[in-house]
Amino acid sequence: MSSSAIDLASPESIARYEPVIGLEVHVQLATATKIFCGCPTSFGAPPNTNVCPVCLGLPGALPVLNRAAVELALKAALALECEIPAQSRFARKNYFYPDLPKGYQISQYDEPLAGCGHVEIVVNGAVRRIGVTRVHMEDDAGKSIHDGFRDSGRYSYVDLNRSGTPLIEIVSEPDMRSSEEAYAYLMEIKQTLQFVEVSTCDMEKGHLRCDANVSVRLKGAEKFGVKAEVKNLNSFRFLKQALDYEIARQVAVLESGGRVVQETRLYNPEVGETFSMRSKEDAHDYRYFPEPDLVPLRISEKWLAGVRGVMPELPAHKRARFIGEFGLREYDAGVLTATRASSEYFETAARVSGDPKTAANWVMGDLMGLLKAEGKEIGESPVSAEHLGDLVKRIAAGEISGKLAKEIFPKMFSSGQAAGAIIEREGLKQISDTGALEKVIAEVIAGFPKQVTQYRAGKTTVLNLLVGQAMRATRGQANVTVVTELLKRNLAGGEKC
Repeated sequence: MSSSAIDLASPESIARYEPVIGLEVHVQLATATKIFCGCPTSFGAPPNTNVCPVCLGLPGALPVLNRAAVELALKAALALECEIPAQSRFARKNYFYPDLPKGYQISQYDEPLAGCGHVEIVVNGAVRRIGVTRVHMEDDAGKSIHDGFRDSGRYSYVDLNRSGTPLIEIVSEPDMRSSEEAYAYLMEIKQTLQFVEVSTCDMEKGHLRCDANVSVRLKGAEKFGVKAEVKNLNSFRFLKQALDYEIARQVAVLESGGRVVQETRLYNPEVGETFSMRSKEDAHDYRYFPEPDLVPLRISEKWLAGVRGVMPELPAHKRARFIGEFGLREYDAGVLTATRASSEYFETAARVSGDPKTAANWVMGDLMGLLKAEGKEIGESPVSAEHLGDLVKRIAAGEISGKLAKEIFPKMFSSGQAAGAIIEREGLKQISDTGALEKVIAEVIAGFPKQVTQYRAGKTTVLNLLVGQAMRATRGQANVTVVTELLKRNLAGGEKC
C-alpha cells in the first residue's frame, strides 16, 4: 500500500472493531551482579568489559543462580498478586543472534516462577482488572549497535555487557481493549515495581521495555483475530502510538478484504508506523528443553514468608488509604504516590503537621515546584518532611500567616534550616496582640477616608483593601483574623482601638 494504514482505516471503520491487546513486559532486576555469574550489572561501562566465561558462553563455564535476583523476582510476583508454586524450572530457549553468545537464552518455560496474578487500572473513571498470566525469570542478551553505511559498507557492533543481566518477563492476559488501557497497565507495572524496589524501570537504560501482541475483531465477536507482535517498545508514548497505528492497519487490511498475518513487527517513531520484521515464532521454534546445568528452583514457605515480611505497602493500597485516612482527593493521592519517596515524604509531613490536606498542597505545590526548578528528586530535598510538617503546623497554630510561610519556605529550601530558626533570626513571628496592632489599624483608617466612608455606607467589600493595607504595613506578620475583627469593630463605631 502506498499510503499508511491509518489513512485507509476511517474512524468509523475502526469504531466497528474491538482491539485485543496483551503485553509482555521485560524488567531488569536491580541486582549488583548478573543472574548466573558475578559480573557487575552497572550501566555505561566500556563495551565488553563486564563479562566473564559464564556470560560469554565459553565451553565448560557453568551458571550459578543469583539468590538476590530470585528474591527480587518473588517481590515482583507478590506485588502483582500472583500465585507462587513451590517449584519452578529453568529451560534453554534456543535461537541464534549475534548478541547471544551461548546460542540460547536461559529462561523459564512450562514451570514459571509465578502466575495467575492481576493488575488493576483506572481508565476514564472505570476500574479494570488485567490478568497476569505468568512471571518468569531469564537472562538478557547483549546489545547490537548498527552504525549505518560507511565506506560502502554497513557495520554492526556487539556489546555483551548486558548479556546475563537478570530479567523478569511479565506476560499479561489479552485483557486490554485500547491503547489507553495498555498505557495505564504499563504505568501501573512500572510504579509498582519501583515501589517494591525490584527495578529502577529506567526506560532510557533499557531496564523496562515491552512487546505488544495486538489483534482486532468485530465488536460482539467471540473469536480472537490473528495477532501481530510489536517488539521492543521502550517508551510509554511509543507504546500508545504503535498500538494506535497497528489497530488502524489491521482494520484497514480486513476492511479491504485482506488477511492479517501472524508476524513480528517493529515500530518506527520517526514515521509513526510499524513494519514487518519476520514471521512470528511459536514455542516449538525455540526448541525449549530443561536447563541441564541448573537444578529446579524450590521456594520454601519460610523463604517466601521472609520476602513477604519485607514488602512495603503497594501504591494502590497507599492511594486508597490516603483517600480514606487523610481525606485527599483521588487526583492528589495519585500525585503523592507517584513514587515511594514522595508518598513517604508526604505521610511524614502530614502526621507532623496534623493537617494532611494543607501538607499535601505544600508538597505538590511549593516543594515540587522548587525541586523541579533545581532538577532534584524529592529524596534530595533540602527541606525534610519533618521541617515541612512543622511549617504547616505553625500556620495552623497562628504563629505565622500563610503569606509569611510563603516567604519563609524558600529560605528553608536554600538553607536547609527549620522554620523556627528562620522565624527567630529574622523576627518573623505573627503579630496577634491587639495592643500591638491598634496603632496600625488607626493609621489605615486615617489614611483611607474614602474607603472608610464607603464601608460605613454599606460597601463592605472595601474591607479587603483595608485589611491588605494593614498586612502590608506589618510586612505580612499581622494575624489577618485579628486585623479583620479590629477593623470591623472600629468601622462599626464601636469601642475604639
